[in-house]
Order: sequence, then C-alpha cells, then structure tokens
Amino acid sequence: MELKDNERLDYVNDSLSLIQNTEGLTFGTDALLLAGYIRSGYGTATELGGGTGIISMLLASRGKAKRISCVEIQEEYAELIGRNISHNGLDDKVGCVLSDIREYTAAECDLVFTNPPYMRADTGRQNKISKKNIARHEIHGGLSDFLGAAKRLLRWGGDFYAVYRTDRLTDMISEMRLSGIEPKRLTTVHADTISPPSMFLIEGRRGGGVGLRVTMPLFIYSDPSHKEYSEDMKYILEHGEFKEDFAVK
Repeated sequence: MELKDNERLDYVNDSLSLIQNTEGLTFGTDALLLAGYIRSGYGTATELGGGTGIISMLLASRGKAKRISCVEIQEEYAELIGRNISHNGLDDKVGCVLSDIREYTAAECDLVFTNPPYMRADTGRQNKISKKNIARHEIHGGLSDFLGAAKRLLRWGGDFYAVYRTDRLTDMISEMRLSGIEPKRLTTVHADTISPPSMFLIEGRRGGGVGLRVTMPLFIYSDPSHKEYSEDMKYILEHGEFKEDFAVK
C-alpha cells in the first residue's frame, strides 16, 4: 500500500484498515457510534458526506446493508474513499459518488445516514485547512439540505440515521419533520456519568407515525478519569452494535 504525503494507514474495527489524511478529519467516536446505531437488514443505502468512507465500510463489513452509495463533495476525499474501498475488498458492496448532496439524485433507497457538518458556516472557529473547514462547517449545505436530500432519496417507510451535536438537537428534529422524516429513536451520548451529553444519535422514518422513544443514555466511560470504558461501550466495540436496551420496542 503506497501512501501519499500527509497520509497514514490505521487499523480500525472489524479488521478494516483505513487510509487517513492527517490534515483532515480522522476516524472518531461519532462515526463508530453511528455505524453501531444503525440496524441490520437494509438493501440499498446512501451515505451523505462520506469523509474517509469508514461508516459505509463498517456497515458493509457487518452486512447491515447490501449496497451502499457514499456521496462526497470533495474530490480529494472521494478519491480517498475509493482507495479505502478497494484496499478493504469492498468494491462489490460500496461505491463512491463525487457529488454535491444538494444536487445528487438516484433511485430510492432503504436507508440514508449521515454525520453532517455540525457548525453553521458563519459560526465557530474557522480552520485554516479548508478540508477540515468543509467537514465541520455548513459550507456546502446545512441541515435543511441534508434532510432534503434524505427525503429525495428515501423510499416511503425508509429509515434515516444521524449523529450530531446536542446544541443542534432542536434544529435536527425540526428539519426532520419539515422533510417528512419522523423522529423515532433518540440516544444521548455522554463522556461519563457526570458529564452532560456532547452528541446524540437519532433514527427517523420517512412517513412514520408520531412517537419518539428516548432511550437510556450512553456513557462512553464508566469513570470521570476516562480510564475504563462502560459496559455498554465495550459491547459496541466488541459487537459493532448497541445492546437491545437501546433498540426501539
């Protein structure tokens, strides 16, 4: 495997290895948790904003979806996703599409998932490296654009999943409903048992009935010093999915 400047090869979950650009955003807890939160049994799926492609590859390696289209606007990252897919032998399950999610159209699918930029374009500390800025800020589309794309791509009754920051929870739920995607399950994520939530995971259904289940919270660590993972987090790391306690009943 030949790496380019500013690239490294990391081994991650499910025996996957990931080429990452050290000047861009790298694989983190949010991607790992979203991959674990998504249920199994989907046919076709679309990821909006692929990054390195790790979430799509995790879903494919776990058999959670049969065929995944990974949509990425940055040419450099689209090329990186393609290399990661081929390097892990997943070309028959995952494909990368270079496109703006605001313009992307395709046949309806069963599942849409995303880890979208969480900061408005005119807020927060701007990163000098443009690819990080694009990944963190809503430069190429805000929540309304991502949810509009999800509505356009999802079949009636199809499912939507996202991971996002808690200070944007109201925005997420509002945009989901405006797009005809009803929130069905919500899980807050906390660093430990005494910290407020830093992010949330949400599942919705296009055309779903009213009724949101807020699950028990997920604590990543069992202690404030962050030396020991919680039992729930250990389960996710080992099995690649959440315990049944977090499922919709």
